Amino acid sequence: MRVTKLGLAGIVLSVIGGAALAQGNLQFQVAGGDEDLTEALKGASLVVSAEDKTGDDAPDAQDLFGSARADYARILAALYDEGYYSPTISILVNGKEAASIAPLDAPSTISSIQITVDPGPKFTFSKADIAPLAPKTELPDGFKAGQTARTSVIRSAAQTAVTGWEAQGHAKADVASQKITADHRSDTLATDIRLDPGPKVSFGNLTITGYKRMREERIRAIAGFPKGQVFDPDELELVRTRLRRASVFSSMTLTEADKLNPDDSLDYTLGVVEDKRRRLGAGVEYQTVDGLTLSGYWLHRNLFGGAERLRVDADVSGIGGSDGGADYSLGVRIDRPATFSPDTSAYAETSVSRESTDDYDENAFEIGAGLTRYFNEDITGELGLAYNWSQVTDDVGDTYFSQISAPGTLTIDKRDSSTDATKGYYAKIGLTPFVGLNSSTGTGLQSTGDLRGYFGFGADDRFVLAGRAQYGIVVGSSLEETPRDYLFYSGGGGTVRGQPYQSLGVTKLEDGTLKTGGTEFAGLSGEFRMGITESIGAVAFYDMGWVGDDGTGDWQSGAGLGLRYKTGIGPIRLDVAAPVGGDTGEGVQLYVGLGQAF
Repeated sequence: MRVTKLGLAGIVLSVIGGAALAQGNLQFQVAGGDEDLTEALKGASLVVSAEDKTGDDAPDAQDLFGSARADYARILAALYDEGYYSPTISILVNGKEAASIAPLDAPSTISSIQITVDPGPKFTFSKADIAPLAPKTELPDGFKAGQTARTSVIRSAAQTAVTGWEAQGHAKADVASQKITADHRSDTLATDIRLDPGPKVSFGNLTITGYKRMREERIRAIAGFPKGQVFDPDELELVRTRLRRASVFSSMTLTEADKLNPDDSLDYTLGVVEDKRRRLGAGVEYQTVDGLTLSGYWLHRNLFGGAERLRVDADVSGIGGSDGGADYSLGVRIDRPATFSPDTSAYAETSVSRESTDDYDENAFEIGAGLTRYFNEDITGELGLAYNWSQVTDDVGDTYFSQISAPGTLTIDKRDSSTDATKGYYAKIGLTPFVGLNSSTGTGLQSTGDLRGYFGFGADDRFVLAGRAQYGIVVGSSLEETPRDYLFYSGGGGTVRGQPYQSLGVTKLEDGTLKTGGTEFAGLSGEFRMGITESIGAVAFYDMGWVGDDGTGDWQSGAGLGLRYKTGIGPIRLDVAAPVGGDTGEGVQLYVGLGQAF
């Protein structure tokens, strides 16, 4: 790097009277007028970033002087990354070159800083060689003769080549040598990188440190460390995913040994820090017609020392609602990770509940157990066996349902966020066969589906189109013989906003009037989400739902507007909606909750 004082024409950024330069100014000049290059160099400059700081964060003269001296290297690195290898950089502090000022002679006050950059010509690759390469290694497109010789592209090519060997089991692959030559006569850069793949490696022993309440054998079972298998970096990431999924550690590190064992195996050390064992949580949601919903839970993360997770949930809904009475539920569930395999968890659960609607009152009890299988980071399946009992009181009288069911679900979650998605999709399919155990309970199959898609566009996905489709159907069991919690309603925050909760069902005339949910359901929802500021957003939405039995049913729809306020745990949601179609509701409905509607 040559440091000279140049008076070059270029783009000038003048900031006068900034907090960092009291009663002074900063000038930033780049020869050639390339706006993108100018912005890149300004982004690398500590002096420029210091100019934006005010109040207690504003730097003093000593800090500014240090930033000016550091900017030579930072601006030079930025120039290299843009393909400029013969620049001239001048940084004048109070009219004197910063590099020529001894640190002990730093000025007590700084009235001006002038940064002048002549990038010189842009270099291209005359040679871009890297070898040997592992099979199927694809180098960056920019790493080839004739392309701009960016240092970031060179680094990326080297890292890609090393990663390629690691994927083939060569855990200690590294760059053996590199020869990079700049020819200032032809403005070209020649790159020759040699790799040392090293031997093919297998996973060795795993040493675990830091645990206190957890049993070591359970940590090993959860991690599923692949001892003896050929090294694969994806396997290491899977180990980390399993440990995070157990939700019992606040932090963990997986560190490889510096050297291979004589048999070319590689040992690892797993360091863990256990999280707090207990946790409490609560939630509040309000809808004008449905009333207030209060929910809470108590969680124990490590019940028996094997990451067993006990959770107790309780909620009361319909408080102050205009339809039906208050609903109550209490549920207990225990999950045990790494049952049968590292990616299979077992669970047991039980619950009691009371639900009061305009059509019926229900007291219910359920107990069951099952398995959860994590096929990969995005796909989860669950299959269980349960006993269900309920007492339903309606216009017909008291009906008792008793059945054995085998609920199963498959979930695919490709969203970028579970509470505020801007891209990707989500799908959950449920199948629940059930066998009636008394004369009033039929035998059949319930099938459900919930499909969601998201498309973000604009700067930082400021605008988002979100869509949702739901369906449900019960086959094999008549309407009267189907347990009420297997039937479907429409209306409310989860289906059609603007319509009262569960306002659309079916009415069947047979030995009296039966008002209940339907055996068939379809729902569609669309939202247009717009960011107003970094923390505030607006939403316009339209929902519609259909409920029927034997192919005959009715539609309802609703639409409205909403506001969103982003927080660290998801956006706070406020929706105002009104009916658009159907005869099940009138007036405006208000919904308040946490997270997007879907």
